[in-house]
Amino acid sequence: MKKVNESEKKSAHICGSAEKAQPDIDVLGELAELYKVFGDLTRVRILTALTSGEMCVIHLAEKLDMGQSAVSHQLRILRSAGLVRPRREGRTVYYALDDEHVDMILEAGLEHIIHKRSGK
Repeated sequence: MKKVNESEKKSAHICGSAEKAQPDIDVLGELAELYKVFGDLTRVRILTALTSGEMCVIHLAEKLDMGQSAVSHQLRILRSAGLVRPRREGRTVYYALDDEHVDMILEAGLEHIIHKRSGK
């Protein structure tokens, strides 16, 4: 019977964890595209503003000190990515986070940044 030393045990453990089932390549591609949308400061600011509730373009533009057309452009991108959803009331369109997962993604990202900043 072969004796296994500690470094071999660690190596086997690390290599064994690499065998965890990976998501389909198409799913990983969609995930990469999702994270690209989060790669823009303006879009992150809009998403963060929407964590407090739905808003129309006018109120978002005022809150973020931006032009309405710039906000509308970014909202189109966020909507096509499935991160925000519109609700029409008369002539006004209100936007909200699509679901709780968007808020969870933002929260997880912020927690990670704060954790890294604190050096822990």
